[in-house]
Formats: sequence, structure tokens, C-alpha cells
Amino acid sequence: MKPNHKGTAQLFKNPVLEKMTRTHIAIPIAIFLTIAAGLIYYGITHSFISILEAIGFFFLGWFIFTLIEYLAHRYVFHMGTDTPLKARMQYLFHGNHHEYPKDKKRLAMPPVVSILYASAFFFIFKVIFGTFVFGVVAGVLFGYAMYLLVHYVVHAYPPPKNMLKELWINHSIHHYKDPEAAFGVSSPLWDYILGTMPKRARK
Repeated sequence: MKPNHKGTAQLFKNPVLEKMTRTHIAIPIAIFLTIAAGLIYYGITHSFISILEAIGFFFLGWFIFTLIEYLAHRYVFHMGTDTPLKARMQYLFHGNHHEYPKDKKRLAMPPVVSILYASAFFFIFKVIFGTFVFGVVAGVLFGYAMYLLVHYVVHAYPPPKNMLKELWINHSIHHYKDPEAAFGVSSPLWDYILGTMPKRARK
């Protein structure tokens, strides 16, 4: 679809649901940074993890988030639209963002939805990592907050003159040239590994 730099999509006819799909970017970033810090603090002060373990598993969680971000963007947000239901779901999840990429209040999932996902991840990772979950999930949530920040910056501001410039260019290629490339927003790591870097970047 052709990007429209003005206006916004209407996702629901119900005004309450429609309002819940919008959020100022600072709200989810503040929520998840606070939760991440709280998990580290709780885990250390209640002797679930040591300081060194908290640091190590925090970075592991951040690394895990980069893979979650890539896989979700590539296979969920860009799912096939071969049925009306899948087309509707894809538009709700992500298609509206491609149609209105400058809509600043739709650059993040609604906090209520994000918190539900975060809670599910906590219990899944609790089964996998045991008490180290406090460090892992803190890293995952920090990674998500950084993703939100980077995503907001590349959509709201001109190309920066720092390390974010490559991310800005890659994400612009994803939106305006090749939507089947550059699925990593906060990191190009998995695009390099799995061969989805934009052709410009490969050269």
C-alpha cells in the first residue's frame, strides 16, 4: 500500500477501543523501563539472583528480544493476507502503520496489550530459566523499550548523524522500498544472519 504521511487509520468503530489503540510513546517506554528495573531490584534483594547473574541474564534477555523482534516483525506483522481474517489481523497489527507511518500515536502497542504479552513471557521464561527469569525478562523489557525509542526516532525525526543513521536508513527502505527486508528495527543482527538486509546495505 502507498504510505500516507497525513491522517490516521480508524481501526475500530467503538470509540473506547479506538482510543485504546493510541498511546504517547513515552508511556510504554516508562512503564517497561520501570518494570525492568523493578524485576532486577526484586530478584537481587530477595536473593533469587546475584548481581553478576542479574547482569549476565539481563544481557541474555536483551539478546533474546532482538530475535523476538525480528521473528514477530517478519512472520506475524507481515503474515500472509490470503484470507479476509488474516488480512484484517495483519492490518490491525501492522498494516495500518505501513499505511500511516507518521502516525506518532500508533508507533507502539497499547500498554494494556503489551503488559499482557510481558506477563505471558514472564511465565514462559520462568519455566525455562527458573529464578534467573528476573534478569532475563528485565533484559527483554529493556530491549522492547529501546525498540520503541528507536522506532519513534526513525519515524519522527530526520536522519540522525550518529549510530542510529543505519537503523533509520534500513527502516526507511523497509517502509518505502522493500517491505520484505530489514525486519530488525532496533538491531540489524538477525537481518545479517538470516539474509534479509536491504540490498543497499549489502553493497
